Amino acid sequence: MSVVQLLPRTEQPVAPSSVDAAGIVSPTRAERLPERQDLDARAESDRYAMDRAFHATLARFTGGISPVALSLAYLDWGAHLAAAPQRQMELARSALRDTGRLLEAASHAISPDQKPWSVIQPQGRDRRFSEPQWENVPFNLLAQAFLLGERWWHDATRGVRGVSRTNEAIVEFSVRQLLDMLAPSNFAVTNPEVLEKTFQSGGENFVFGWQNWCSDLMQLLSAGKPVDDEQFVVGRTVAVSRGKVVYRNDLMELIQYHPTTAKVRPEPILIVPAWIMKYYILDLSPQNSLVRYLTGQGFTVFAISWRNPDSKDREVAFDDYRKLGVMAALTAIGRIVPDRKVHALGYCLGGTLLSIAAAAMARDGDNRLGTITLLAAQTDFTEAGELTLFINESQVAFLEDIMWERGYLDTTQMAGAFRLLRSNDLIWSRLSHDYLMGERTPPSDLMVWNADATRLPYRMHSEYLRKLFLDNDLAEGRYHVDERNISLSDIHAPMFVVGTLKDHVAPWRSVYKIHYQVDADVTFLLTSGGHNAGVVAPPGEPGHSYQVMTKAADAPYVGRDEWVKLAPHVEGSWWPEWSKWLEQRSGERCDPPKIGLEDASGLPDAPGNYVHT
Repeated sequence: MSVVQLLPRTEQPVAPSSVDAAGIVSPTRAERLPERQDLDARAESDRYAMDRAFHATLARFTGGISPVALSLAYLDWGAHLAAAPQRQMELARSALRDTGRLLEAASHAISPDQKPWSVIQPQGRDRRFSEPQWENVPFNLLAQAFLLGERWWHDATRGVRGVSRTNEAIVEFSVRQLLDMLAPSNFAVTNPEVLEKTFQSGGENFVFGWQNWCSDLMQLLSAGKPVDDEQFVVGRTVAVSRGKVVYRNDLMELIQYHPTTAKVRPEPILIVPAWIMKYYILDLSPQNSLVRYLTGQGFTVFAISWRNPDSKDREVAFDDYRKLGVMAALTAIGRIVPDRKVHALGYCLGGTLLSIAAAAMARDGDNRLGTITLLAAQTDFTEAGELTLFINESQVAFLEDIMWERGYLDTTQMAGAFRLLRSNDLIWSRLSHDYLMGERTPPSDLMVWNADATRLPYRMHSEYLRKLFLDNDLAEGRYHVDERNISLSDIHAPMFVVGTLKDHVAPWRSVYKIHYQVDADVTFLLTSGGHNAGVVAPPGEPGHSYQVMTKAADAPYVGRDEWVKLAPHVEGSWWPEWSKWLEQRSGERCDPPKIGLEDASGLPDAPGNYVHT
């Protein structure tokens, strides 16, 4: 019997879950993950056991990056550069020209007419040399020499004829990571801010920096949450919106939130977060909780809270998240709020999953979704940013061998990959600030949530990387659900799609491709900020702005660059814009629905138990 057959249908009662002595509700067999015995996969595992063990050991020294993939990229770039004498001469002339300009600036360094940054200036987003101490000699010359070298290497790794775009991007990215590590701001003797702090404090900054380093090391070894997060505790100060777990299976808990208005819109909202993050990114502190905002606008809100997998979940498949996540949640909501359309929201990977579920539902004539909202979610992965640089056959096979040892991808490897995308801000600036300056940035709810990482099951992550990132099956019509093809073009429900301007995980230009993939009205909104801070943008918080424009299903396509020119700018949070869009597609207000079902009486209040796993 398939998992789909085991899932409860709307018209069928769900058998109540059993409660153990500790008060933990155990799911019924119908709510459990399937038990797989893939003999071919296990035979292959035995066949390559030594190779897998070797790769898993090697990964500890390479940061999870396949040395073969990196070597092939450098071989491609180096061989083509060696066979390009004219390009070599251009680079040589550039190096001589920059050296001459720097030497000339050095010869006039003490002249009163000599201005700092006369040779080269930091880029607008580069804050490493923004303090006035860097305008003094010799630190200004040192910073300019570094910036000149950085620019030269950027030119050297790009524009070599014959090098594949992917390999060129890998070489440029890896060289940039090395240069970021060697920046003069990372070393005490070449950083004037650190030297000034040392002189003023009598070296006390190094004592505090040592304490910070030891604290971080102990935290890393214990694999726990940050030691200074007492003020941000799940269920006490964050994730505090009143609600109750109304359904649970082996993969997720479904939370229903209490209404905060006398009347509510009849259509409930279902939030589908990514399982690479804890759900409470959308229910942080009360002042920046999207859940709290929605209930205050008169919506009934449900949210999925994924269980953090462990080694026993190695065979959990990508489609299990659709069946036991989105589909099971819709069935449970249908029992609580029967005969109502659902406003479905998917965030990041949860949005990709929701798109797949919506396409399969449309194919099968299931019309329970009234609208679909995607937040920083991709459905085409050909322009998925620097995160995809190492997503090739060599790297995916290497990652599979890493995961095979434990049955999941560890939290540190996923967090490390995201930090590399913004290494200046998330790695090296922290090194200087915390360990050399001896200071600490006060913790925030978003920082603490970001450190509350999750694991990824072996089979799910392998399928995700291969089917979506590597082969792009969803965008190209090859993706299968229940052994049949699905197409995003079958989706006709109105869509509200949010991209974030500084997104390094789901670049907005990639998110924008939904316009020509679905046959639906698409309201696209581009908001300021990044992947997380751009989404968590409550009204009243300064610094937020957005552009928004709607394309009807039968309207001609508008290109991305043209869209930026045409879409009007609005200052403030995008949340009210989305709330207004939802209200226009909702019915008249009515009495709030009941909270949960009678057979869910043994389940805990929000935020539930899975968020603590």
